[in-house]
Formats: sequence, C-alpha cells, structure tokens
Amino acid sequence: MRVAMIGTGYVGLVSGTCFADFGHIVTCIDKDSSKIDALNSGEIPIYEPGLQELVAENVANDRLFFSTDASDAIKQADAVFIAVGTPTRRGDGHADLSYVYAAAEEIAGLIEGFTVIVTKSTVPVGTGDEVEAIIKKTNPDANFAVVSNPEFLREGAAINDFKRPDRVVVGTDSEEAVEVMRELYRPLYLNETPIIVTRRRTSELIKYAANAFLAVKITFINEIADLCEKVGANVQEVSRGIGLDNRIGSKFLHAGPGYGGSCFPKDTLALSRIGTEANSPLKIVDSVIEVNAARKRRMADKVISFMGGDVKGKTIALLGLAFKPNTDDMRDAPSIDIVSKLQEAGASIRAYDPAAMGEAGHIMKDVLFCDGPYHAIENSDVLVIVTEWDQFRALDLERVKSLLNTPKVVDLRNIYKPDYMSERGFEYTSIGRAY
Repeated sequence: MRVAMIGTGYVGLVSGTCFADFGHIVTCIDKDSSKIDALNSGEIPIYEPGLQELVAENVANDRLFFSTDASDAIKQADAVFIAVGTPTRRGDGHADLSYVYAAAEEIAGLIEGFTVIVTKSTVPVGTGDEVEAIIKKTNPDANFAVVSNPEFLREGAAINDFKRPDRVVVGTDSEEAVEVMRELYRPLYLNETPIIVTRRRTSELIKYAANAFLAVKITFINEIADLCEKVGANVQEVSRGIGLDNRIGSKFLHAGPGYGGSCFPKDTLALSRIGTEANSPLKIVDSVIEVNAARKRRMADKVISFMGGDVKGKTIALLGLAFKPNTDDMRDAPSIDIVSKLQEAGASIRAYDPAAMGEAGHIMKDVLFCDGPYHAIENSDVLVIVTEWDQFRALDLERVKSLLNTPKVVDLRNIYKPDYMSERGFEYTSIGRAY
C-alpha cells in the first residue's frame, strides 16, 4: 500500500520507517526543508536505537522517501497519517491542535479516490470529528474516512513497540477504512497482535487513559518511596511484593525523580482539561500532575540535605540528563528542575549524558558538559545519578572515589545497593530505601 506520513518528528519518522519495513511505500513529509535535506542525506534528527539503520535499509530498497512536497504522495496514498506535534498550549493545558487542523486542510485539497486519513498524533476526544468537518468543508466531494490510530511507542524501544505491539487500536465506523488499516498492519497478524476496532472517540480516549494510568503508577510508587524512608522500609521490596500480583503488575513501579518526556506531562494535562470541560473532573490525574511537578525539585532538596544543608560553592556531578535512557529527549526531564534548584542554591554543575547534551545545552545555562562520566566526576564534591543509562550501572567505583573530593553519591535511580556502596567507602543515599 502507499502511505503518506505528515510530520517527521518522533512518531512520524518511526511509524513511517516501520510501515516501510513492513513492505509498504511510504513518503514522510515535512515543511522543514532542512530536516528533509538531512534525512535524505542519511542524518536522523532524533536518537532512537536502530532507527538510522532501518531508515537507510528502506531508503535503499525504494520503500521510504522524504519530501517537502505533499501533493504527489497524498494523491497516490491509500492512507494519509497525521503525525504532527500536539504540544501543550500555553496558559490552559490544552493540546495545541493547530498543526493537526492545518494538515487536515492541506490533505483535503489533494486526496483522490477513497483515502483513509489517520490521526496518529495524540489528540483530545472529538479531534477526529473536527478533522472530518474540515475536510468536508474544504473538499465536499472528497471520498474519505477519518480514523483514530493512537501510537504507544516508548522512546528508546520504539521500533520493537511498533513491530511487536501489545495491541493496535483503530477508531472508525467505516468498514472500508477498517480493511485498509488491517492491510497496513497485516504483518502483525503473524504475531496474533490484537486489533481493537472501536468508535473514534473511544480510540482517542484510550491513548490518554493509558498514559495517565502509567503516570499514576509512577507517582504512586514515588510517594510510597517517601513513606518507606520515613518508616524504615525498602521501596524496591515493596514494588516487588505488589508487582507480583497479576492485577497490579511490575512495570512502572520503579521509584525515581518523577516522570518526564514528550507524553506523560502533556497528556495528563490534556486529559485533566478534557475532564474539566466535560464536567467530570479527574481528581486522581490532577493530583498526579501536582505531585510529580513538586517531586522533581524535591530531588534537589535531597541532594542539598545530603550535603549538610548547604551546597554553596560546591561542585556537583550529574550523570544522566535525558528523562530516561536510550533517548536524547529533554522535554520535562527531572534533570532540568534539579539543575535549576541546585544552581539557585549556589552549586556548580558538571554533567554528562551519552545522548542528550546537545538538547540540554539549549535549556541549561552555566553547566559544564563533560566528555564522559569520569570527566564529570573529577573534582566534584558529590555524584548524583539522575538517568539510569546502562553505562552508569557498572562504574569503576575505585576510580569514582579517587576522583571525587568526598566519596558521596546520591542515586536517584537505585541502580546500586546501599550495603555494596557502604562497603566500598561511600556515603550513599538513594530513593525509598531505609536499608
């Protein structure tokens, strides 16, 4: 089948490349000519393991194309995906749908024959209705169906998530559109991937509900971690004890400095706004948003307390800046709030991240970005582990101790064991572990 993918951001580029790898002919379209030029030169604008190789393979096999010109690709397409950004709108927490609606208007004037128009972007309930209205108004004779097909891609594992998903959600009343979507995802039948066909509004809500539930889970275990520290318990053992219950499950029960990234912060805000406007407030989600925002800055307080209540004139080494490993995404990363508050308290920051320092440099000021973990640790007064990259899990601790001015470690991801660190001469603190 022929696919046009509007938008070459994270979702559009990964989805378009994976559809091409399924054997479809895909053209990824973006108005940013510099991005398209870079993609056509083999440069990938995001850090995602395996993506560069997969793009190169499908370009070489004439299944994947990049262009600023949407006309031919849309005219020939069986399905046109809208995968543009839906950032949080300033001032009210709503998702900004201006890019979605602009794409719908452009698509309307170009489609020929029956075309399935798919919202892949995360959008509030009712967005598909508005996209349909825009297309009908712009091109009353158009033969089309609007489908909601939310993405469930984890940054750092997106290719596997696309090719081996837990489920595919298709929201539409059109049987003809369902058949097109089944054909697009036909390779997944081999894995017997469940395809959930539902109403469009239900499909739109599924994505928000899924992300909000995971955010709730993260925030819940973070609050339990705080309680563990107060009562002398161990949050990792609590997590295991409750996670082995099949009704709860073990995933997203790892205590840390709070969630960030491109999805959870904006999607919880948007869902909260949807609930408020529908006169059905989501008090749990509202609390999660509030607790998570406060937690990030409290992690800086944890560092300051560990340093005796004063970090003025101290040098702090931060390992990990991205909101999670295997990505360069700095959106709402806990490191931003931690660095800001530590700097306000008078500390100097030396930092290292394997992928995100370029992005961090646009956000963080007066930070010394280092060449590697040991360069960051050198002559620092304390080491703070913020993101659990694999390479930080097996540091040469004797070398770490020799480079630090004082052997102090704050582990915000619990990647080391307290007794192990103590035996090696470190003053060590972590999250939610009183022993």
